[in-house]
Amino acid sequence: MTINLSTPSNWPIHFNKPLIIAGPCSAESEEQMLATGNALKSHQNLLFRAGVWKPRTRPNNFEGIGRIGLTWLKIVKEETGLATTTEVANAFHVEEALKQDVDVLWIGARTTVNPFAVQEIANALKGVDIPLMIKNPLNPEVNLWVGAIERFADAGLTKLAAIHRGFFAYNNTKYRNIPQWQLAIELRRRIPGIPMICDPSHIAGKSSLIYEVSQKAIDMNYDGLMIETHINPEKALSDNNQQVTPKQLNEILGKLVVRQAKIEDPVFKSSLDQLRIEIDDLDYELVDVLKRRMNVAEKIGLHKKENKVTILQSNRWEELLKTRIQHGVDNGLTEEFMNKVLKAIHQESINRQTKVMNK
Repeated sequence: MTINLSTPSNWPIHFNKPLIIAGPCSAESEEQMLATGNALKSHQNLLFRAGVWKPRTRPNNFEGIGRIGLTWLKIVKEETGLATTTEVANAFHVEEALKQDVDVLWIGARTTVNPFAVQEIANALKGVDIPLMIKNPLNPEVNLWVGAIERFADAGLTKLAAIHRGFFAYNNTKYRNIPQWQLAIELRRRIPGIPMICDPSHIAGKSSLIYEVSQKAIDMNYDGLMIETHINPEKALSDNNQQVTPKQLNEILGKLVVRQAKIEDPVFKSSLDQLRIEIDDLDYELVDVLKRRMNVAEKIGLHKKENKVTILQSNRWEELLKTRIQHGVDNGLTEEFMNKVLKAIHQESINRQTKVMNK
């Protein structure tokens, strides 16, 4: 479906890049909210965020302060002049947030993954073209993310944005959530023009990593950043490790290098075009090498079939993975990249050999 997006100028905040969305993970008290809001109000391009209902993975954890938090959010708005945003997960949340004049709503990752919940919220918002930001689902499934956005567009909402907060990591990784930047790129390809916000706090999981994730997002031409900011992170009731103080937020923003998305300088464009031609040639070479490798894999599959040997040879695979990763690292490639590439190639080889076996 075609998604009708209004221009960012129709939002209740100047959408100058990068838009900054900052405030505590959770609303905890009126004092905490006002102290944080007053510390942030000097920013000209800031949307104040706070979670009121907090879906937790396990019970008996702090699950948000509830409706009273919306009252505090409104007080912050009235005292500081900052536009406000909060997360909604059902129709009741929508109704209560609208009563308290929340300016922007967002859909969390646990809600995006559930089409029934998304549709309930979309139905509740019909006729109310409030700005709405949709986080990626927990799992790396672009169709769920696109589908959620389509449901809201179908309900008549035009002030839509996407929030990239990373995807659930099954193993221990550097970040709390794996970024998988290519999935956000794919979303923007499918929905041209949709503003893309990065949530470095949830990707990083640690305040010390927020700057590097933020800079990466800005370098990829994201439109904004959502950074959890608490007046006293150490005493935060939720996600204290990934929250920064207002002072730390200022330091992060002060270090960010915002580069141009396009430049009209003819010398630059000419040199860039030449480099892109080189990239194109190398890509075709890569495809040719991969084709030849798969041809050899099919011959190996035939050889195994004739000798009644199983497709997967675990010892061979483990040795190949180890030596090839090390060779890649020795040549300046990261271990993570080599691991992903080799596993993808190996899976395709298995698929080719399976077809040979079953002929």
